[in-house]
Amino acid sequence: MKRPVVISAESKRGAVGRLAAGESASAVAADLKVHRQRLYEWQDQVRQGGLEALRGPGRPRTGSLDGPPLKSAILNEGAAARRRIAELERKIGEQQGDLDFFRQALRHVKARQQMSAGPGALRSAKSSKR
Repeated sequence: MKRPVVISAESKRGAVGRLAAGESASAVAADLKVHRQRLYEWQDQVRQGGLEALRGPGRPRTGSLDGPPLKSAILNEGAAARRRIAELERKIGEQQGDLDFFRQALRHVKARQQMSAGPGALRSAKSSKR
């Protein structure tokens, strides 16, 4: 009879992290020598209860997943996500301002080029591509 593979909580967290990073479930399962379905179970546990929901080998302790550390971990993850979103929105705003500035500068350059050609001067035109 085949002995079950014992996976530590840290290994489970690492596997879930690899899945979140985009690595294929088959590759991660092959590395850990577990069935792919087990990875998806761990991923669901993390979605429902955070990383603390993944437990190591052995019998589960009663009430270990319902305590305050779990709630605080979820709140900390949410706060970190909100900070990251705010940071990215600020960055997008800065980039939009830069784009607006360069568009306006390009308009000024084109207007000066047309004015410098002056009346009666030859202007370059697009080729007809014939």
